[in-house]
Amino acid sequence: MTEFTEIETARLCLRHFQDSDVTQFMVYRNDPIVAKYQSWEGISEPEARTFIQQQKEIQPGVPGQGLQVAIELKATNVLIGDCYFTINIHDHRQAEIGFTLSREYQGCGYATEAVSSFLNYAFHTLDLHRIIAITDCENIASVALLERLGMRREGHFIQNIWFKGKWGDEYLYAILKEEWLLKCTYRHI
Repeated sequence: MTEFTEIETARLCLRHFQDSDVTQFMVYRNDPIVAKYQSWEGISEPEARTFIQQQKEIQPGVPGQGLQVAIELKATNVLIGDCYFTINIHDHRQAEIGFTLSREYQGCGYATEAVSSFLNYAFHTLDLHRIIAITDCENIASVALLERLGMRREGHFIQNIWFKGKWGDEYLYAILKEEWLLKCTYRHI
């Protein structure tokens, strides 16, 4: 298993969470706008500290074990969000990816940059075959991001999830390694 340390892009550093991230982590995790399409509503300080401790040493190659990496803005060293990743427990060549960005940093291309860099890492370093992402059908920004990345909508699940007091619909997106590599060749991602 290859050890994950960090991924750098032009503007971002994807890295393990650090104890110093707790305040910024709580800011976006407790923002109801950010939480709208997430499975969580908020987080207390003890919960945030426990979460960060658990995530600090997790490596991305363990099937069924979720990893969340911090997304840091290099210019300011500020935590602006996180990227979720887990390898399928039943098929170690497939994985799921997700992302959360602090409201003040949305709409600046940071999520596209972060997820693109993690897809590169997952396909090249972990040699995965296929990566999926699942999003609420009403989450227009996430739908646009996944399509911008070249992910294909493979499923539309109608009222498949009891979500925040009502039935919700979800889209499933996916991309194969060969599709990602071809996209990167032509678009220089």
